[in-house]
Amino acid sequence: MSDVRLASPRGRWILLTTVLGSSMALLDSTVVNVALPRIGRDLDADLAVLQWTVNAYMVTLAGLILLGGALGDRFGRRKVFVVGVVWFAVASLLCGLAPNAQVLIAARALQGVGGALLTPGSLALIQASFHPDDRGRAVGLWSGFGGIGAAVGPFVGGWLVDGPGWRWVFLLNVPLAALCVPVALRHVPESGDGRAHGRFDVLGAVLGALALALVTYALIEAGEGGAVAAVSAVAGVAAAVAFVIVERRRAEPMMPPDIFASRQFTAVNLVTLCVYAALGGFFFLAALQLQVVVGYSALAAGTALLPTTVLMLLLSARSGELADRVGPRLPLTVGPLLCAAGMLLMLRVGPGASYPGDVLPALVVLGLGMVTLVAPLTATVLGSVDVVRAGLASGINNAAARAAGLVAVAALPLLVGMGEEAYREPAAFDAAFGRAMVWCAGALVVGAVVAAAVVRRPPPGCKRPECLRHGGVTAPPLEGEPVRKRLS
Repeated sequence: MSDVRLASPRGRWILLTTVLGSSMALLDSTVVNVALPRIGRDLDADLAVLQWTVNAYMVTLAGLILLGGALGDRFGRRKVFVVGVVWFAVASLLCGLAPNAQVLIAARALQGVGGALLTPGSLALIQASFHPDDRGRAVGLWSGFGGIGAAVGPFVGGWLVDGPGWRWVFLLNVPLAALCVPVALRHVPESGDGRAHGRFDVLGAVLGALALALVTYALIEAGEGGAVAAVSAVAGVAAAVAFVIVERRRAEPMMPPDIFASRQFTAVNLVTLCVYAALGGFFFLAALQLQVVVGYSALAAGTALLPTTVLMLLLSARSGELADRVGPRLPLTVGPLLCAAGMLLMLRVGPGASYPGDVLPALVVLGLGMVTLVAPLTATVLGSVDVVRAGLASGINNAAARAAGLVAVAALPLLVGMGEEAYREPAAFDAAFGRAMVWCAGALVVGAVVAAAVVRRPPPGCKRPECLRHGGVTAPPLEGEPVRKRLS
C-alpha cells in the first residue's frame, strides 16, 4: 500500500508514529553523554564504565543495523519496527532501573539491538506508505521533526539529570513507546519487499558486531595492560578477518565486497570514518569537559551544545543545494577543515571559560563545518553506486559512521593518556581534553585530504529530503526503501 495522502488523518498518524520511533533512537544518541558524569558518581564508576555506557549501545547498533533493514524487508517493516520499539523500551527500562554498572552496560547493548530494528524501518515505512506525490514532503517533515528531537536531546537530558535524575534519561523512552506502538498497529499499513529471498547473513552480522566489541574492549582496557586486552585485540582482528572472508563467500552477503569497487564510494566512506570518529570523540568528551572542568550543570552543558544541531537544521537544505551546483569535492574538503578549526577553538574552553567568548564560537564553527559536509556526503554515497543499491550503500555508510564513533570513544582516552579517574580530576581531564581535540582535528584534516584527492562529482539529481533536513550529529542520514521501488 503506497497511496496514503499526507493530509489525511491516517497520513498524520503514520508520520507521528515514525517520528516517535526515530526520535527515541535520536534522543538516546544525544542525551546520554550529558548524563555521564552523574552516572559515574552515582554508580561509583571509572572512565571505562562511561565509555562502555556509550559504546555498548553503538556496538550492537552498528553491527546489526543492516540486518535490521533486511528483516523488515522480509517479515514486514511495520512488524519489525514495532518489535524494535518494544525491545528498545524494555531495554530502556532496564537501563533506568540498573542497580550497577554491569547491568547498565548490558541493557545498553540490548538497546542497540532495538535501535537496529527500528531505525531502518522508520523511514522505510514512510516511503512505502505515502502516495508518491506526498512522499518527498513526508520525508522532509520526518527529517525535520527528527532533527528537532536530536537538537533538544541534550537540553532535555540535562534538565532530567539535574531534576528527577539520570535514570529518567532512559525511562523517558517508555511512555514514548507506549504511545508509538498502538498508533503503529492501528494506523500504519504493513509493507515489505516481495523480492526479498534467500538466507539472512546472520553469521556476517554476528562476526561484524563481535569484531567491533572485541576491538573496543581491547582499546578501553589497554590502559591497564595485561593479557586480557592483548587477547581481545587479537580475537577482534581475527573476527574482522573472518567477517571479510564470510562476506566474500556468501551468495547474499550483508556487506557485498564488490560495492567497494566504486572508488568514489570507498573514498566517501573513508571520509565518513574520519569525520564521525572525530565527532564521536568530540561529543563524548565535550559534555564531560563542560561539566568537569568548566563547572557547568548538566542542563547548562546540554544547552551549550545546541548550536551545532540547530545550525544543521536551519542550513542543511541550502548547503545541499550549493553542493549540487558546485559538486561534492569542495564541501567535503572545506567542511572537515571547518570542523577541525572548531575543535581547535575548543582548546580555549577551560576553567573560567566564557560561553559567548570561548564555547559558542567553537561550536558555531564546528556546526558550520557539519552543515557544509553532511548533506553532500550522503548524497555522494547514494550517487556513487547503482540506484538499486542506494539503500545498501546508505546503510553501510551509516554503520561505518557509528563504528568510527565507537572506536574513537574507546581509543581517544588511551591515546591522550586519560586515566580511569580523570573525569574526577579537572586539571588532568582538561590537559587530556586538549590533546584529544588535536587528535580529532588531525582526523578531520585527513578526511579533507582524502576528499580533495579522490572525490569527484557524482551523477546529478541526487537530492533526498532526508539528506537536506537531517539533524543528527552521530551518523549520516539513513536511506530507507531501496530507490528501485520508487522508480518502478
